[in-house]
Amino acid sequence: PSLTILPLSPPPPFLPPMTWRPQYRSSKFRHVFGKAATKENCYDGVPITRSVHDNHFCAVNPRFIAVITECAGGGAFLVLSVHHTGKVDPLHPKVSGHRGNVLDIKWNPFNDFCIASCSEDSTVKVWDIPPHGVLKNLTVPWKELQGHSRRVGLIEWHPTANNVLFSTGYDYQVMIWNLDSPEAVIKNPVRTISHHTDVVLSMSFNTDGSRLATSCKDKKIRVLEPRTGNLLQEANCKNHKASKVLFLGNLKMLLSTGSSRWNHRQMALWDQEDLDVPLLQEDLDGSSGVLFPFYDPDTHMLYIAGKGDGNIRYYEISSEKPYMHFLTEYRSHTPQKGMGIMPKRGLDVSSCEVFRFYKLVTIKALIEPLSMIVPRRSESYQDDIYPMTAASEAAMSSCTHQHSFSMCVPCVCVGVQLRLKFHKQQEEIRRLREMLNQRDVRIKQLELEINNVRNSQDSH
Repeated sequence: PSLTILPLSPPPPFLPPMTWRPQYRSSKFRHVFGKAATKENCYDGVPITRSVHDNHFCAVNPRFIAVITECAGGGAFLVLSVHHTGKVDPLHPKVSGHRGNVLDIKWNPFNDFCIASCSEDSTVKVWDIPPHGVLKNLTVPWKELQGHSRRVGLIEWHPTANNVLFSTGYDYQVMIWNLDSPEAVIKNPVRTISHHTDVVLSMSFNTDGSRLATSCKDKKIRVLEPRTGNLLQEANCKNHKASKVLFLGNLKMLLSTGSSRWNHRQMALWDQEDLDVPLLQEDLDGSSGVLFPFYDPDTHMLYIAGKGDGNIRYYEISSEKPYMHFLTEYRSHTPQKGMGIMPKRGLDVSSCEVFRFYKLVTIKALIEPLSMIVPRRSESYQDDIYPMTAASEAAMSSCTHQHSFSMCVPCVCVGVQLRLKFHKQQEEIRRLREMLNQRDVRIKQLELEINNVRNSQDSH
């Protein structure tokens, strides 16, 4: 048979080899997991409040845990030693000086024995807790703040100025109080901020306290300057109804949680200097409970805990797109009504714990500690997951009258700038040490290789 010879086809054009890129990000927090405390390390038999307010209802510091309780007549909260785990005595003494239900409690960040509370009785009270805890009912506060005309729903301590407290209530006012004032009953706040047209739903400070962000029932997010009371930014996002807002450390970003126009739970990320359009908007699910956001500026981790959920989602935040990286989700069958957070100085560094929640489980009358842990094999101190953190000392004292308050807040900026500079230097020193260690390892490797080459030559 004849053989047909076909002309050769031209060679295919040269294609460069495909570059393979991994789909995952390199992160030391990718494998963080949640570890719930055993039953004996929980607080059992706590009559947790049945209030429908969307507050945390719990405040924690390295010495004490405080929780708002259900009680007949007036309002009260319980203060327990943080080590007082197990069954709680139903007759345990309470802090019970309010005439109406307590709506919010917050520990002073610079004094572990000082706690503030606000109530439906339209007052804010500040309490001195005895060194050994509350051994008998406490009814007389250290300070009583009378300025609001309606119930007070939220309180927040200034993050860098000692004895400066912010409160907001159903009169739509945000009031600033100087607790260094000599009177036991203070009737005049240092300043009143009146930019809100409805109830303020949340308040959050940036790191140095020079900015205050609020979310409001009028669907607006605002950024204010506490020193002057001036309104700096305002977001009126029709597609996102914010319930909680949070400053993300020094990233100059805000995070808000709320609902979309289709009532899906949603979170949005904002540039603090431009609230016209969110940087990022993400729908989470169709549940109805409020989403509580918590941010750890040391690890850049964001935790989202839903009221009435048992789950906590967590993310890593970066200053560059896509800004938010989902890590994983802690799942549990016990729904949380509220949450307390242990400050970083109260964590267990030996187990690589980077965050600790205190979950209020109403159906079991239980407070359940939940530790977020970075898995590490080494038992030595892991300085890479514990950078320099906020101390329990104020950068400045409060001022004694209204005008000096507006004059003295700039002092804090100097103190905070010096502290930030110090932290940056410490971080640079740590990074250089790491580089030196890596070079030492490389030198040893090269020396071993040289020795191996010499030995092989000698044997020949």
